Amino acid sequence: MVEVNEDLLRQIVKQVIAEAQEVDRKVDFRGSEVTEKPASTASKIGQPEATDAPLKLDWFKRTGIAKKGTTTDEVVIAVLPGFAEHMTENMTGLAHKEILRQTIAGIEEEGLKARVIKVYRTADVSFAGAEADGYSGSGVAIAIQSKGTTIIHQKDLEPLSNLELFPQAPVITPETYRAIGRNAARYAKGESPTPVPTVNDQMSRVQYQAKSALMHIKETKYVVIGKEPEEVELNFS
Repeated sequence: MVEVNEDLLRQIVKQVIAEAQEVDRKVDFRGSEVTEKPASTASKIGQPEATDAPLKLDWFKRTGIAKKGTTTDEVVIAVLPGFAEHMTENMTGLAHKEILRQTIAGIEEEGLKARVIKVYRTADVSFAGAEADGYSGSGVAIAIQSKGTTIIHQKDLEPLSNLELFPQAPVITPETYRAIGRNAARYAKGESPTPVPTVNDQMSRVQYQAKSALMHIKETKYVVIGKEPEEVELNFS
């Protein structure tokens, strides 16, 4: 039986309602809001509170407008607007740094290269994947939401079509992210790998539903319509 902290759940639900009713604010082309935000319960659920400026990280650095790949030995990993710089872990507490480390390791195990970009035009993982595959030299891309939901997408597929979808973030482990990286690389090499095994845990939907909604609403705040993706330089040392 799943145990739920009722006080925390009430706080999260209240915040979801407040966020949903809040009037949209203008954003600049750094993906940051230009007005002050009220204090939220975000820090109480394991996430830093939203601020106008993105967090300054020593391992995650944006380096300019993303370029479209020209070699077939790469897989692009697209992270969504709030990833790392506004939220630092997925809904179960797995650090975004570790998510990228494992996904990249899986790609490299297959002999391919990984390139990370941040997309801004959408908070939807399917549409992020459809945008990212156009930047991948191999035509294969992985998209990862801040809450952890992940997709493997291939060029010329419709946004809601995909090679593999991992909708239940609470059951995606570091090993799963590594396997996702491996399979994406195999698709990029023209292979037809067995899909990564997934767990279907119906109770996790109940346990994490409010937190998932809150994180998605927060991610949406950093969407910037029309903004081009940016290259991301990583330092895992």
